[in-house]
Amino acid sequence: MRFQITIEVWKKGKWFIAKASELDFVSQGKTFEEAKRNLLEVVKIQFREMGTLEEYLSECGFEIKDDKLIPYTEMIGFEKLEVSAI
Repeated sequence: MRFQITIEVWKKGKWFIAKASELDFVSQGKTFEEAKRNLLEVVKIQFREMGTLEEYLSECGFEIKDDKLIPYTEMIGFEKLEVSAI
């Protein structure tokens, strides 16, 4: 089964943090690419070890139709805004 995920990468000090929000998986690395590679490895390992993949994916907001993973939600954009705490 193949499907798309959105990978967010954040810089925190000297580390890069990669997150697959749809699956609630997180990893880190010393570079942008290393964090992304580590996250993809986490995804592979988790899916290999899960006995009830369909239940987990359903909890994460996916539906399986014709061996295709359909997300219930989709990120369509994001913005960085400056807000006042007052």
